[in-house]
Amino acid sequence: MTQRQDKPRPPSGPNRSWALRAAVLGLFVAAMGLIWITNQILSQRFSESSRARSDVRLALYSGNLISELERQEVVPLLLSRDPLLLGALASQDFAQTSQLLIKYREEIGAARLLLLDSAGRVVASSDRSNLGENQRSASYFIEALRSGDTIYTASPTESGSTAFFYSRKVVQSGDTLGVIAVEVDLRKFLPRWAWLSDSVFVLDSSGRVVLSTTPYWTGLQEDDFLGAASPATGFLRSFAGAPGDGYIDGEPMMRQETRVPFQGWRLVSYTSFAQVRERVAAVLAVEVMGFAIVLALVFFLVSQSSNRRSARLARESDRLRRLNQRLQAEIAEREKAERNLQVAEQSLAQSSKMAALGEMSAAISHELNQPLAAMKTYLAGARLLMQRQRLEEALSSFHRINGLIDRMGSITRQLKAHARKEADELMEVDLRECVTSVMEMMAPQLSRSPARVSRTVPEHPVLVMADPVRIEQVLINLLRNALDATQAVEEPMVDIVLSQGDVATLSVRDNGSGISDLQNLFEPFYTTKAPGEGVGLGLAISSTIVKSFGGRLTARNGSGGGAIFKMDLPLIGDPEVTETQARSGQPDTAAE
Repeated sequence: MTQRQDKPRPPSGPNRSWALRAAVLGLFVAAMGLIWITNQILSQRFSESSRARSDVRLALYSGNLISELERQEVVPLLLSRDPLLLGALASQDFAQTSQLLIKYREEIGAARLLLLDSAGRVVASSDRSNLGENQRSASYFIEALRSGDTIYTASPTESGSTAFFYSRKVVQSGDTLGVIAVEVDLRKFLPRWAWLSDSVFVLDSSGRVVLSTTPYWTGLQEDDFLGAASPATGFLRSFAGAPGDGYIDGEPMMRQETRVPFQGWRLVSYTSFAQVRERVAAVLAVEVMGFAIVLALVFFLVSQSSNRRSARLARESDRLRRLNQRLQAEIAEREKAERNLQVAEQSLAQSSKMAALGEMSAAISHELNQPLAAMKTYLAGARLLMQRQRLEEALSSFHRINGLIDRMGSITRQLKAHARKEADELMEVDLRECVTSVMEMMAPQLSRSPARVSRTVPEHPVLVMADPVRIEQVLINLLRNALDATQAVEEPMVDIVLSQGDVATLSVRDNGSGISDLQNLFEPFYTTKAPGEGVGLGLAISSTIVKSFGGRLTARNGSGGGAIFKMDLPLIGDPEVTETQARSGQPDTAAE
């Protein structure tokens, strides 16, 4: 007889169930271990990448600071040898000195220029509000008198910020005549820093914050605004890949520091771990999805005995497979977008600086053309009147020139307020007086123009809440454009009509060739004029001004030819005026 060998039997029901549970438990433990390891490795890698980008930005910021400080350091030396300033201090005649400092400040880009006599009194300043102040106790004045070189000082201001000065005493023939001081404008870098990083600040040699994107940190020590997380919260954030170099408002931040080779300064930035967590979470989601698919396949294999259950599991597996493909496609698109973003970040800072500089320069040039042209005309007329001994009439021309100078100062202040989104100081304005003022200001241009200009205004006042100088600024732009549009017309005509209904309406109509592109009319730098005759900013600025007063500037072509520009402003007493003027709007690019 042959001996029969027994075949191994498959595990019984209870043993098979325990084996399945053990396999699932082992898979779960393996998945958690892999997720933990992946989280730690990717968190470290992505954090190092973020730190590298922060180091590059800090190096750029430090270079900007040093460049600005070195550029302004030579200014006191040059101005202390300026013959005009030396002559003014020697003769005590400071009639034209402040205007000279204003010109120098615009050329060198400093925050402020001050000229003090030997007693510490401000005798000339680029900011005329400082004239007459006694600064003999100021550190920049005292240190400059004690030294023969250019001195740097930093002192807190009443607003809580820090003012940075370079100063040098003015000496002639061995006698100290006074002190020239230059305030360095380092706060102009803060908007760009705040846009690219969460928090950036500069520490001096004592550890005090002297410049910060968060204003209320100025004057504090770094430990004064840093917090800490609780043990439980710290453990969870450590698992999420964000242990944090410090905590601000409970949020873990990544700290980067670089030394600025000036007065022992240090430049520090705090960047949130939010981006790192998002990138790590995307990878972990893929791993979790992968383990979910594996687990689904395991249950599919062990449940073949039930056709119904097998079919259901097959459908689930197919749906998960399609979802995984879509997720992989989305991850690939996101990785591509992140690579493109890294390339764009390198050129974005320089592009934004050049764009802001170009817009501001073009806007100032455009808005000052009219007052400068009028000043030239009045000066020519005053010269003739003085030659004819008509002194009272010449004095009247000088008064008008002084008014135009005040207007130019007001325009530059308003352009700065427009760039910084500051609120306007509104007052009660009669639009009839604005029309009259503009007609007087443009009288020389109107007399040379062949166009017949008519104006129609009501007998009663038309009162609105606005800034009269900015209303005149808008009307000058509209009137000048109308005159330009009628140059090729045989009988040019321009009509100015002021009316009052539900709102105050001021319209300017011409019989020129009309507007060819109403859609882009109010876009910045859009112009139909020849190169050199216009920069395309007048209508864009005018639309922004009118909208800041709660009004609307529109344009359309007239039925009989020509163009019609209409400015609607809410009347005083309209309940919607206050709410409308409180909102800060963008330029209105729509046209009728």
